[in-house]
Amino acid sequence: MAEYKDPENTLVLETTQGQVVIELRPDLAPNHVARIKELAREGAYDGVVFHRVIDGFMAQTGDVKFGNSSNNDYNPARAGMGGSSKPDLRAEFSNEKHLRGACSMARAQNPNSANSQFFICFDDATFLDKQYTVWGKVSEGMENVDKIKRGEPVQNPDKIVSMKVAADIAA
Repeated sequence: MAEYKDPENTLVLETTQGQVVIELRPDLAPNHVARIKELAREGAYDGVVFHRVIDGFMAQTGDVKFGNSSNNDYNPARAGMGGSSKPDLRAEFSNEKHLRGACSMARAQNPNSANSQFFICFDDATFLDKQYTVWGKVSEGMENVDKIKRGEPVQNPDKIVSMKVAADIAA
């Protein structure tokens, strides 16, 4: 098993493009980090597609309702319109910048509408600062994020094969 600085606050994503490791930031967004870990531990993100991927901007995923390619509710036309069965989260905006590799929550117009969807920035997107909740940063595998198929919607999208908290991965 790889050595992680803080295994309880590290996510390991196996994607169709390779492994991506994300350092969680509970100091910035404790409720969002708790939700991401809770859903990861339930296996809710396993099979979820990257449904909205904009070159030079970000790759969005996390629709556990309509975006999970291994569930009966999977609907590529509706991917991005759903969340989890858990309540929406209150915003936890911070001064953390949306730089390359930043992981932030997607939401509707209401700032307190984040649920399970998130995005990873391909490039700096500081125009999002203090309007979206940053909860982590890619620490390894950004080259794999860069390979994710682009599109709105994405045809034959890449997906998260599995997403686990590093502390839960058996040695």
